[in-house]
Amino acid sequence: MAPEYGSQGHISVKTDIYSYGILLMEVFTRKKPTDNMFHEEITLKSWVCMSLHKDVSEVADIKLFVPSEEQFISAKKDGILSILKLALNCCEEHAEQRPNIGDVVNSLKTIKTKYLRSIEATRPSRITPRRS
Repeated sequence: MAPEYGSQGHISVKTDIYSYGILLMEVFTRKKPTDNMFHEEITLKSWVCMSLHKDVSEVADIKLFVPSEEQFISAKKDGILSILKLALNCCEEHAEQRPNIGDVVNSLKTIKTKYLRSIEATRPSRITPRRS
């Protein structure tokens, strides 16, 4: 819950941005803010923030790293790291520091484009047989 909603009952578009940031964290970590591992001192947000200084694969849902797609691990890690950083940006304590939805959408598009280019660059080139 956005801090301004919990403390003052204020609802705004920026409250929705905060919630969207939490949702992104839930999707990519497969954890909920109500999981037993979280308590007053450690929240989903603080756990993600602390874990990003290490290896993103320690915080990301393990099912996102399929062994058969091992050649794409680096691209996936970069993409997930970018998304989790965006999620933390959406969850800034002060509403005025959170991005607007247009900026969030543009960031997601940029992350997607970078990810797809990275995947394409790591794929073995396909050689098309010549027809005689």
